[in-house]
Parts: sequence; C-alpha cells; structure tokens
Amino acid sequence: MGSAKKSSAARTARIEEMRRAEQARERRNRILVVAASVVVVAGLVAGGVVLVRSQSDDGGSSAADDAKSAGKFVTDADGVRAWKGTLGREHVTRSVDYPVTPPVGGDHNPVWMNCDGDVYEDEINTTNAVHSLEHGAVWVTYNGDAPKADVEALAAKVKKTPYTLMSPVDGQKDPIVLTAWGHQRTVTGAADPAVDAFLEKFVQGQQTPEPGAACTGGLSK
Repeated sequence: MGSAKKSSAARTARIEEMRRAEQARERRNRILVVAASVVVVAGLVAGGVVLVRSQSDDGGSSAADDAKSAGKFVTDADGVRAWKGTLGREHVTRSVDYPVTPPVGGDHNPVWMNCDGDVYEDEINTTNAVHSLEHGAVWVTYNGDAPKADVEALAAKVKKTPYTLMSPVDGQKDPIVLTAWGHQRTVTGAADPAVDAFLEKFVQGQQTPEPGAACTGGLSK
C-alpha cells in the first residue's frame, strides 16, 4: 500500500513539474504561430507559393500516410500492445488514414484536444486526439458495448487525472481501450487493475515525444 502511495505521489510531482513548464511552452508556441503567420502572408504576397505548397501537402496520397505509420503491434508481458514501426509526427490539416482504431500515433492536426482530465460525451477528431498523445496524454475510449457503470467510473477517474482524456469511439473492436503514444491496452472494466497500471506508466511516461507540452489551450469539443 505504501509503495502505491509513493508511486502516486511521484507521478503527481512529475505532472506538476510538467504543468509548470506548460505556460512557458504555450508562450513559445504563440510566438511560433505569429512567426509562421508572417511567413505565410509574405509567401502569399510573393505569389501564393506557400498556399500552393500547403494544398499540395494536404492532398497527399493515403498510401504515403500509411507508409509513415507502417508497423505492427507486439504484446508485452503486461498485456500492453506496443507499436513496432514508424509513427509520423507531421502536422497536417487533412484527415489521416490510421492503421489502427483508436490510433496510437502518427501525423496529426496542429491543434490538440484538451487533455487535462477532459471527458467528451461525443466522438472527437482522431487527428486532434493523436496530438494529445504526443503531449504525453492517455486516451480512454469506449464503444457501445461498454457497460454504463464502467463508463461513469472511468470518467470520474479521468476527471481527477491530468494528462488524460476520454471519449467514445464506435469503430473500435473492444468495449474499453486505453491508448498512449505507441502503446495500447484493452481492459475488462473500470475496476481492472490494468487501468491504474497503464495510467501510472504512460501518463507523461517515457514514450512521450513532447514531455511537458500543454494539455490545455487546445480544442474543447
């Protein structure tokens, strides 16, 4: 029991440290956005080159998208499926054909879904959710077969856990799935010990491509 409390305290301290870095990172991101806007405007004035290039990038083939996320799952001893292969990290404004549902990573929208314990009642855009995974969030998803009691219990847990988000995904095979960048696990319900184990390991875990990146200031619906 004492070990569990120490582990929880360590995770809380780690998350708080990451949160303190959020404001500085958000300020930097705003500066980058402004700078990017200036570049785009300058390109348009020069002859629309940037616009044409952007349209060309957004219209890329789905085969190219699949190649960036080529790979397969390998199940670890703890039951977690780890993605072995390449996961693209480009920012795109088009839809992405992810090889698995829910996706565990890949090219994604420039704007993330808020993941500071956010619970969404409706399906969300996967490309925004993948950006949240890149920031170190765990995405809890469920389909219509998930028991209502489990959905409510998981929602309560998510609301108390920074760097998490939850939403329905009707297209997923299993009733309840936990997803982090490059990792995924099916659980039997809210009381499954694997839920806490997954959160403990992957909330701002070592798999995070951008540790400390914001989970606020993105999309809220």
